[in-house]
Amino acid sequence: MNTDLTRLSEAGLPVTDLGPVVSGELHPLLFATVSGAHLYGFPSKDSDVDLRGVHLLPAADLLGLREPEETRSRMWDQGGVEMDLVTHDLRKFVRLMLKPNGYVLEQLLSPLVVHTSAPHAELVALAPAVLTSNHAHHYRGFANTQWRLFERTGELKPLLYTFRALLTGIHLMRSGEVLAHLPSLLDRVAAPASLPGLIAAKAEAEHGAAEGVDRAEAAADVESLHRVLDAAQADTALPDAPEGTDALHELVVRARLGAVSAGRTAGGR
Repeated sequence: MNTDLTRLSEAGLPVTDLGPVVSGELHPLLFATVSGAHLYGFPSKDSDVDLRGVHLLPAADLLGLREPEETRSRMWDQGGVEMDLVTHDLRKFVRLMLKPNGYVLEQLLSPLVVHTSAPHAELVALAPAVLTSNHAHHYRGFANTQWRLFERTGELKPLLYTFRALLTGIHLMRSGEVLAHLPSLLDRVAAPASLPGLIAAKAEAEHGAAEGVDRAEAAADVESLHRVLDAAQADTALPDAPEGTDALHELVVRARLGAVSAGRTAGGR
């Protein structure tokens, strides 16, 4: 299972071991990690636990007439904590990796690992080969969506999500590293001086109001970071298209064939 309990505890997770949570899944899990506010570095006392990962469907599910269940999700309460697990079949997840989708890469590269495997390690090793300059569009679009949500609700959470997305995008364009942890980004990208205080305030409530925030000042900060992201994208050394397609294709085929082989071996015992 290889659950890193120290990192999970440091991230503020309200449970001690998430390993048993994924052990009863219908299909084999290749990995499960923690995403959401815990990964981003600003969980609240009442934050739920967002688990994301990859399962491996039997080959028959992909060859038959029925539509395969490529995405599975379930929610439940564990000790008063809302748990949310979403997994994709390996093929679908890899296809998402080959798009400029920073969200799935953050899940893959999350240091908050609940369950891992050899294919997970291979996916992590191949992640740099799918990074492109176009990932800036993902973070720009996500920031715009969260900013509109902040304007409508006045909540602190979407404001922090806005800044997190922009800083992650800027850092990615400059360094080629996917870093979703907002407190760590503050040491790497010039950020508004108000962010440490906003992160501390978010700890009290998941959906609390952004009290004391000057909206005009926040808007100016967001606009400024958009310009920085634009410039970082223009200057980035990242390619325009992913380069890891063949290696990822081979990984998907090997993993599926390996599962078929393992099933035959088990059936013959």
